[in-house]
Amino acid sequence: MTVPSQETVPSLASLRGVPDARQRELGYADTLREILQQPATWRTTAGSQGAAFRAVLDRATVSRPAQLAFTGSGSSVYVGEALAPVLQAELGIPARAIPAGDLLTHRAGVLPGPDGLLVSIARSGDSPESIGAVDAVLAHAPGWRHLVVTCNAEGRLATRYLAEPRVDVIVLDPRTNDRSLVMTSSFTNMLLAGSALGATRPADGAAALVERVFDVYADALAAVAAGERDTTVYLGSAGAYGAARESALKMLEMSGGDTVTLAESFLGFRHGPMAWLNRGGVLVAYLSGEAAVRAYEVDLLRELDAKGLGAARIIVGQDIAPELTGERGLAVDLPGLYALPPAQQLLVHTVVGQLFAFFRCLQLGHRPDTPSEGVLTRVVGAFTLHEDGAA
Repeated sequence: MTVPSQETVPSLASLRGVPDARQRELGYADTLREILQQPATWRTTAGSQGAAFRAVLDRATVSRPAQLAFTGSGSSVYVGEALAPVLQAELGIPARAIPAGDLLTHRAGVLPGPDGLLVSIARSGDSPESIGAVDAVLAHAPGWRHLVVTCNAEGRLATRYLAEPRVDVIVLDPRTNDRSLVMTSSFTNMLLAGSALGATRPADGAAALVERVFDVYADALAAVAAGERDTTVYLGSAGAYGAARESALKMLEMSGGDTVTLAESFLGFRHGPMAWLNRGGVLVAYLSGEAAVRAYEVDLLRELDAKGLGAARIIVGQDIAPELTGERGLAVDLPGLYALPPAQQLLVHTVVGQLFAFFRCLQLGHRPDTPSEGVLTRVVGAFTLHEDGAA
């Protein structure tokens, strides 16, 4: 596989400057617009729309839930993986993420306890698992209340349960219902909306930092994406592991499977997955702002240096020591990142992963709006939902 040299890497400004009709011919118009609109949509989700959500959130949590469970499929469940550690720490109640498919096949083994709040995350709200999981829990675990967070006012999750008092629905700004196959602004806005189950906070700081990423670091990310490397590993701790999982999926989807990806925690990486970097590849590390956690993360990065593993690095964080990236690495150093609420730090990490995957997709000659044509679809197609048994 031949990848263009760094001299041919398109700049973000040049891509934005292409007429819209030509962007559509090249297959990146929707994805680029949806990545770039995130700061503006966050301000809406956390601002005027956030105030409107408050009544829904208060109704869904009128009696303090015993626990939280987040469900969804693909990127949507990674929203839950990112949020669960953050909200468990903030609210002092158990929180976990459960794939919607597991609720269909093994509900009794994965749904924790007889009651709580199940938060269904879905861009379209039309995938078979989305509806099937909520139906199954409503029927067989009636003690659970439900909150739907979706980007599609016309989807079945948003419309099916209007007469069901146990279900509340939040529909985000229509702009977040991404048209591209890959989820970008939908992912981050659903994460931001879900974070309001804790404290509702403005998103201006996160928006400003991501605008800095666009202005200062986008072209450097494109240059790393131009390298002849077919493996990318993403590392994150706690909620940042959810961001790492989402970033790995974005790269896998947008590269059409040509880039093999892995997401792991920093401490888990030693236990076998480290072998992935034997073949070189890029390491993307989302550094924690907590001193004790970061100490573990830095130790792992230094161990990789000592073993000579990996061909290039992208380190995302604040006050990044130069030795952590080395000569072949990129430090996306963002002053003020760790002053953001924990969930909003994850928004910033995720956008860096989106941009890196977007540029890699273009370098490989794929179309970001419709990668893996014939394999993946924007909404998973209908499949049989089998009768609930001893799940």
